[in-house]
Amino acid sequence: MANEYDLVVLGGGTGGYVAAIRASQLGKKVAIVEKGALGGTCLHRGCIPSKALLKSAEVFSQTKNSMEYGVASEGVKLDFGKVQERKQSVVNKLYNGVQSLMKKGKIDVYEGHGRILGPSIFSPSAGTISVEMTSGEENVMLLPKNVLVATGSAPRTLPGLEVDGEQIMTSDEALEMKELPASIIIVGGGVIGIEWASMLADFEVDVTVVEFADRILPQEDKDVSKEMERLLKQKGITIHTGTKLQPETLNTGDTLTVSAVKKEEELELQAEKVLVSVGRNANVKDIGLENTDIEIKNDVIDTNDMYQTKESHIYAIGDVIGGLQLAHVASHEGMTAVEHMNDGTPDPVDDKLIPSCIYSSPESARVGWTEEEAVEAGFDIKTGKFPFQGVGKALVEGESDGFVKIIADKNTNDILGVHMIGPDVTNLISEAGLAKVLDATPWEVASSIHPHPTLSEAMGEAAMAVDGKQIHG
Repeated sequence: MANEYDLVVLGGGTGGYVAAIRASQLGKKVAIVEKGALGGTCLHRGCIPSKALLKSAEVFSQTKNSMEYGVASEGVKLDFGKVQERKQSVVNKLYNGVQSLMKKGKIDVYEGHGRILGPSIFSPSAGTISVEMTSGEENVMLLPKNVLVATGSAPRTLPGLEVDGEQIMTSDEALEMKELPASIIIVGGGVIGIEWASMLADFEVDVTVVEFADRILPQEDKDVSKEMERLLKQKGITIHTGTKLQPETLNTGDTLTVSAVKKEEELELQAEKVLVSVGRNANVKDIGLENTDIEIKNDVIDTNDMYQTKESHIYAIGDVIGGLQLAHVASHEGMTAVEHMNDGTPDPVDDKLIPSCIYSSPESARVGWTEEEAVEAGFDIKTGKFPFQGVGKALVEGESDGFVKIIADKNTNDILGVHMIGPDVTNLISEAGLAKVLDATPWEVASSIHPHPTLSEAMGEAAMAVDGKQIHG
């Protein structure tokens, strides 16, 4: 006999377990199938552990430079073992919290590998889930009315740079390092690569970043990319943009050497380790999609704007459908899908309303259109930019690099995009996100009284700067 459910979620990551909780709130009988640990990549191999390491790196760097604040701290040492212990403690606390949420929502969790079956004796349509239990027990059959595929993604690798977990790593292996290397080459200058570059440099590792595009963070606003590169170079990070690594030249040993080509100039790079950070691949294999009519396009599951696949009772969310590979996006998609499958009428998720953050030092955050995207889309734009150097609280904090930039439509005066780089901007971006949701204008943001002294004053000043009315710049 198969266990019957209103919803079975394949994958217990952030998107999956949030969707399960929402379905439970709607009174549905729900199960999650997860072959690893609840919380998925974000909790165990991504967002949370990497940010815990970044915080330790920030504290270490700030403590070494504490004399700038009149505080003597000679002989500061890093205990990387303790750093890793703290990281794991944070993960464990959150993991226990997720498990409690499952009990609170009366959500059944099956620890094993789930696969979607085609039409069978259990159901005339595809969707029965066969669970190969981690415990080695006999397979369990789950018969749901709806299925939500939330299997996430895994780090992409490069041919010729075979990951061995020791000298050549992805972020998964790097998170488990017991000792820091003296030097590292990071292949890829996207969000993950830049966060690791910043962290490791603050841990006093000699860092080299190799990026194929003509700038790091190629998806960000050009002004932000330029400022980030300038500030990372101040940390001592070597950055090669417009550079193609040649994996076939890799020589291993105590020190790795590999060649790269930069505008016809050949470089020879050396380091103890290599971190491959070139994106992520959707986990679409070995989950039974071939037993369904679900379509794969560009290596991700194809869905409509309510996250339905070609099998109308099977939905998919998160990294497995591509788009913005962010935990908060997966969560929002999951709630949207659950409400839709339960006859709700949720609004489609608009990518231009989704804030995204980079937790390097300095931090970066954005929402909406970049200047380049807005121009290419045909908008007649106006922009305002305000530096943190003009904000008293930034000077007090000792972090006055960076700026807030606002892009607006000249014709409607609506805010099109907001881009930030500097202190604590991953928290400041929420004001910009709300402004986008409310379709606000720069005047409306400027009319909101920003308390003094706070970093948020940069947002108000940038809004006034759109029309040349900034006060302190």
